[in-house]
Amino acid sequence: MINPDTEFDSPWKDIIETYFEDFIRFFLPEAYEKIDWAHPPEFLDKELNQVVRDAELGKRFADKLVKVWFKDGAEKWIIIHVEVQSQDETDFAERMFVYHSRIYNRFRCRVVSLAILGDERKNWKPDRFGYEECGTSIDFRFSVVKLLEYKQSWSELEANRNPFAIVVIAHLQAQETQDNRPERKRFKMALIRRLYEEGYSKQDIINLFGFIDWVMSLPKDLEQEFWQELQQLEESMRMRYITSVERIGIEKGITEGLLEAIELGLELKFGSVGLQLLPEISKIKDVEQLRAIKNGIKTVNTIEELRQIYQPAG
Repeated sequence: MINPDTEFDSPWKDIIETYFEDFIRFFLPEAYEKIDWAHPPEFLDKELNQVVRDAELGKRFADKLVKVWFKDGAEKWIIIHVEVQSQDETDFAERMFVYHSRIYNRFRCRVVSLAILGDERKNWKPDRFGYEECGTSIDFRFSVVKLLEYKQSWSELEANRNPFAIVVIAHLQAQETQDNRPERKRFKMALIRRLYEEGYSKQDIINLFGFIDWVMSLPKDLEQEFWQELQQLEESMRMRYITSVERIGIEKGITEGLLEAIELGLELKFGSVGLQLLPEISKIKDVEQLRAIKNGIKTVNTIEELRQIYQPAG
């Protein structure tokens, strides 16, 4: 089970939307060949939020609901539901089935359900839900990608120029270095150096750095060392992509993402009463403190317990 202090679900949301075509090419090649990419996909986050709340499914992370069109007919389209899951759950397959059926009921269209499993449990790979009773049977199967299995083909992963090869590498290395932050800093620096040396564009480097920086977070002392090394790297390569004003934008994006996750968590855990904490939480600028609040929502029982995380008694 992943250390509760380290969550990897949230940063997937933006990177999937930024590189959705690459995402499908990497994880669902069969669908990639059928989709008409000349017709821009539509991201239906608001619709998914409504489906989830109606279903009373509790917590959710980086789910994406995307409408795409197939090549074999202008009127034919499909919903792709992506679930990025970083902790094993006993009822996960059932939840995928409920999501699928709710989405089908809402849109009356074919639904492709894809689960990206980012957990560390080797033998946990749910891919179906079903039952049979008195002549009635359900056999729901969905596509599953187990990130841990990419370790078996690491050289091919490193040679792949798809942005999601970098994403998977960062995710797996973040898991491996949960208890060794100096080693994490080394891996993080090596991964960023690779982006520059392999000639990724400035925007790709900024986008992928945002993901890497989130999942491979460092304590303040190592973070400071990392930024110093990164500045030296950029100066040596004459590429001031990240250590200039872009760093401010990246940190702002991380803060906004955390606040969005906190808002959803407060509403799901405490309802409208929980949302009353947002004004005071929104004033917090420290990223690590915001992460502590987001993680704390899962374990606290009352609003006052949550408030103690960022307003400890004097």
